[in-house]
Amino acid sequence: MECESPIVGVIMGSPSDLPVMEEATVMLDSLEIPYENFLTSAHRSPRRTFEYARTARQRGLQVLIVGAGGAAHLAGVIAAETTLPVIGVPIDSSPLKGWDALLSMVQMPGGVPVATMAVGKTGAKNAAIFAAQILSLSCEEKARKLSSFKEGLARQVEEQGGEIEKRPPRRNA
Repeated sequence: MECESPIVGVIMGSPSDLPVMEEATVMLDSLEIPYENFLTSAHRSPRRTFEYARTARQRGLQVLIVGAGGAAHLAGVIAAETTLPVIGVPIDSSPLKGWDALLSMVQMPGGVPVATMAVGKTGAKNAAIFAAQILSLSCEEKARKLSSFKEGLARQVEEQGGEIEKRPPRRNA
């Protein structure tokens, strides 16, 4: 990855969120999008959370990806304190298996949107791809990398399909 200033913030509320949120960073790395990781808590470190969100744009960030479990307040608080796009990743960290975080994120009040992905690692990966799609609107190089990624997905399906389609049909006995 080029030595550029971060343009995506990957935020999590607990060190236990890291295995999920690493899926976002792996995808951002593969698309060569510079990012920074940040750990904060809407409840345990509100000043730190507010300061990060309020200064994100001034520091050059363009999109924020927020992993949050439980009531998912972190995503909502971040969205309330910035005008940047916020993409939420519900984390499976409670007895409700991430449903609480998912429902909290999609039920943000009017004026405080959080674009919400699937629960867990797939959601984190998709959050990075969605961030890339947002960034590609103003950067042709990012659009090309994203197109190449999507073409790779299509090739993979074609290769897998070819293998499956070569198999002889089974006859019912």
